[in-house]
Amino acid sequence: MSGERGFLSYLEKKDILVDLKTKETNLLNKIKELDFKNSLLSDNLDLDYVEILIRERFLFGKKDEKIYIIQNHDTKN
Repeated sequence: MSGERGFLSYLEKKDILVDLKTKETNLLNKIKELDFKNSLLSDNLDLDYVEILIRERFLFGKKDEKIYIIQNHDTKN
């Protein structure tokens, strides 16, 4: 019943296995999330996504508010 090959040791190792499988699942989910975020880091920026991030993180503007981007094309003569 006890010892390295006993029933209690089996139960302990079974619990450790369950914990390790849970940690593995969590880490795999984090890897997928980081891969997705990494794929967004490219030379071609998705400006709509950047706008959403700015609104969410910096509380800039309100939801469903229209944003107008005014570009200044001054030419000096």
